[in-house]
Amino acid sequence: MSQHKHRRRSPAKSALTQTWVLIVAVVVVTVAAGVSLGLLATGDDGGAGESQQGRTAPGTSAPASPSDSKGATRPSPSPTRSYPLSKAPRTIPAVGSHTAARGPGWRPARRERVVVSDAGLADEGRLLAGELGLTYAGEKEDVRAGDVRLALKGGQGAGAESYTMTVRQGRVEISGPGEAGVFYGTRTLKQEVHGGGTAPEGVVRDAPAKPVRGFMLDIARKHFTADWIEDRVRELGDLKFNQLGLHFSDDQGFRIESDSHPEIVSRQHLTKAQVRKIIRLAAARHITVVPEIDSPGHLGAVIAAHPELQLRNVSGVATRGAIDISNPESAKIVDDLLNEYAGLFPGGQWHLGGDEYQALTVSNPELTYPQLAAAARKAYGASGTVADLTTKWLNDRAATVRAHDRVPRAWNDGFFRNTSVQPDKDIQVAYWTGKEIGARVPVQYLSAGRRLINYNDEFLYYVLGQPQTFVYPTGQRIYEQWTPRVVRGTVAVSAAYDDQILGGSFAVWCDFSNAQTQAQVAAGIRMPLRATVQKLWDARRPALSWAEFRRLADRLS
Repeated sequence: MSQHKHRRRSPAKSALTQTWVLIVAVVVVTVAAGVSLGLLATGDDGGAGESQQGRTAPGTSAPASPSDSKGATRPSPSPTRSYPLSKAPRTIPAVGSHTAARGPGWRPARRERVVVSDAGLADEGRLLAGELGLTYAGEKEDVRAGDVRLALKGGQGAGAESYTMTVRQGRVEISGPGEAGVFYGTRTLKQEVHGGGTAPEGVVRDAPAKPVRGFMLDIARKHFTADWIEDRVRELGDLKFNQLGLHFSDDQGFRIESDSHPEIVSRQHLTKAQVRKIIRLAAARHITVVPEIDSPGHLGAVIAAHPELQLRNVSGVATRGAIDISNPESAKIVDDLLNEYAGLFPGGQWHLGGDEYQALTVSNPELTYPQLAAAARKAYGASGTVADLTTKWLNDRAATVRAHDRVPRAWNDGFFRNTSVQPDKDIQVAYWTGKEIGARVPVQYLSAGRRLINYNDEFLYYVLGQPQTFVYPTGQRIYEQWTPRVVRGTVAVSAAYDDQILGGSFAVWCDFSNAQTQAQVAAGIRMPLRATVQKLWDARRPALSWAEFRRLADRLS
């Protein structure tokens, strides 16, 4: 028989044990409830913090929601641990700011909806829904789990291109005071979820540093197909560019169908129907198409059909590409074209050219071109010069497009020093070079109060065949060395002029049209375009190194 006997516990000890068990159970339940509440916290609660875009790693470490057999996202089971604070999205261009929050973020799933607050956002809503495989549900007041809601609203003084994007509780709202800003918000969302990514929980607040973010294409010297141009429009829209310049008249060709002067149109050209389609596509992406008919130089294609308008020197030798501005018929044909294409291009901007008029590149224009000198003296007295007459030509063409409610711009070498006739004050300076005869530094234009668009040929000129001193620009050099205040060469103008610099434009010129194919041009400008818009959208020093920026661009392709 065992020496050990079972002992009955005393009633006091048994009651004490039960009490301790009850206390422990209450504590466990309380802790579990607290953890559960912490797990379910979203939005700005639970330790939200502000982070700068691009200064933290992309995405979020939250687990993805499981999917059913049809691919629709099911509600996640109760989490077993807290979500970390979200990290700022990585996009091109970088977003202005991101307020972090705890939560799973958002990714698209079938049967989820895009809804809008206003019928004016229908185009943006349909586009995003199609891109992300969602359903466009139109104007709706109700908001469901998984919805993306586009809304017109914004604080007082907010710019039309600004937006706020909030990712919270399995939904996304993109809002802004204007349709353009809402569109740019959809571009940010599209990049965030590219390749199966997740839009991080929290709030993005974003707006561009510069109002002009342009790409200019020389379709006069090289014919680009309508499909190729449309592909560039889509690319530009996703990168938040807002202007596409088309230089369609030059010595080598006139590339858009004309009703008023069909005789000047090149065999390879865009029809007006094709141009209208490009313009509609651009408008849907909030891109203004800016046409350029360059004059009084670069008119060789027009002169080929009208040799009587060719400028000739005192010896009767024709001057390349130059029209005789003392002949009234010259103004008539150019104004015919400006008036015709004002009906085709609805945007508020117009590029008049004005550069490289060969009559002003000789040492004594008055002796070399006596007919121009005579017209200048008749208009402005004995001291009238060919430069005066050429400036009057620019002002007259500005008046023609101004009558169509267009804001004119001209190349900086179309503005001449020491003339009695001054270019109209509203003509914006498209500053591209400091190499012209009588060149003036950018500050001379800025100090006179002119508004300027930066086309700096040191960084932003992609010239086919690399003639003269041109080399193909690299995205890295733009990213690391250029800013909108670097207008000429490599030196920035004073920050005091920053507001007068409206922005910039990357430009493709086709001096040797066969030097590259369309596909090679698209590949060659890919990274320069991304670097350019990064500097135009975000005024801060880039947070990413060039290698990191390039890897991001490759991931988003």
